[in-house]
Amino acid sequence: MAETGPAVAAAAPEVTHRRVLNIALPIVLSNATVPILGAVDTGVVGQMGAAAPIGAVGLGAIVLSALYWVFGFLRMGTVGLTAQAAGRGDTGEVAALLTRALMIGFGAGLGLIMLQLPLFHGAFLVSPASDEVEDLARAYMGIRIWSAPAAIAIYGITGWLIAQERTRAVLIIQVWMNGLNIVLDLWFVLGLGWGVEGVAVATFLAEWSGLAMGLWFCRAAFGVPAWRDWSQVFDAARLRHMLIVNGDILVRSLLLEAIFVSFLFLGSGFGDVTLAANQVLLQFLMITAYGLDGFAFAAEALVGQAMGARARARLRRAALLASLWGGVVCAGLALVFALGGARVIDLMTTAPDVRAAARVYLWYMVAAPVVGLAAWMLDGIFIGATRTRDMRNMMAVSFGVYVVAAAGLVPLLGNHGLWLAMLISFVARGVTLALRYPALERAADPV
Repeated sequence: MAETGPAVAAAAPEVTHRRVLNIALPIVLSNATVPILGAVDTGVVGQMGAAAPIGAVGLGAIVLSALYWVFGFLRMGTVGLTAQAAGRGDTGEVAALLTRALMIGFGAGLGLIMLQLPLFHGAFLVSPASDEVEDLARAYMGIRIWSAPAAIAIYGITGWLIAQERTRAVLIIQVWMNGLNIVLDLWFVLGLGWGVEGVAVATFLAEWSGLAMGLWFCRAAFGVPAWRDWSQVFDAARLRHMLIVNGDILVRSLLLEAIFVSFLFLGSGFGDVTLAANQVLLQFLMITAYGLDGFAFAAEALVGQAMGARARARLRRAALLASLWGGVVCAGLALVFALGGARVIDLMTTAPDVRAAARVYLWYMVAAPVVGLAAWMLDGIFIGATRTRDMRNMMAVSFGVYVVAAAGLVPLLGNHGLWLAMLISFVARGVTLALRYPALERAADPV
């Protein structure tokens, strides 16, 4: 019988700075490869000498990313559930969770393939483009959609690996996929002249190859009979719990996305220059998120394992050490943005009026990593503990705070008020989750 409870907690390795960094740094490096691929995709179609292919690839990639993002809960939910199963020494449930995640990923991907025509039609109604761009974008998406099962299943594999602190495997998968994608981009588009379809085929092949590599890294799970013990895989109580966890995360993510969408919508009312400046500055938030992801993921894995082992002291230490390193990153980013933010703006745009406008609001980006630290790190802590109902409810409160702040500040302060409302929403998320943290710790006490 698998060892559980305090015995597992006692046998578990100590939570150290080295352990946190071993989890976090590969994720930070993995994230760094993402913008490189986007730049190459744009660059190779840019060599075709026309604007339409660039717009088509950009539009198609955004539409598919939005569709796949809906299933991003699969990564987060899988981390928490798997880490807890590992923490209590339940190797059978660890293997069964991989099977469930893969089934959800394949099922979701097949659903998108079957619904591709109405989904694409709806996307173009929301974001209309010229006939030429739409035709090229449809061709691009019509190829890429066939790798949707692989792309979404990789979310589950990534979460499963992170839960077991195997982030180097995650890094290898990401580097392999993006590296292969880049090589195939160059070959198919510049070498064979396949154009937009060549970019799509490159991504299609890269995503399926990434799934194959991910499954290879998970091969030990397939040596445990529970991965295909259908009575365990389809256990009603476990499936219900997984559904609740993933549903809570989905609602939380939709509310967070609503904040960013409304931010862009409200910003568009201040004119094209301000809208462009806001878009440039949002890239600073993306940089912050990429930098903190690794430490939030470390919190997810280590807190989840401690929660599964019912080891309250270890949970607290994991939360503190991951947050400490997250704080170091945030302080460093704030300093970089303060001293070099203007240069980063100049790299992102050559338009003098957009540069000037972005500089006016740059100090909100200096503040963002500092005021957002608690929100980002507590998200990871609560995901690891699968306290997703608290995440959902506190996100709803924070969304309400944002709406009230925007309604009051935007009419008074314009775009300054909009940025203040965004930062206030970060503070609200951090404060509300912090208020629920003591209950999270109590849940880790031995039963």
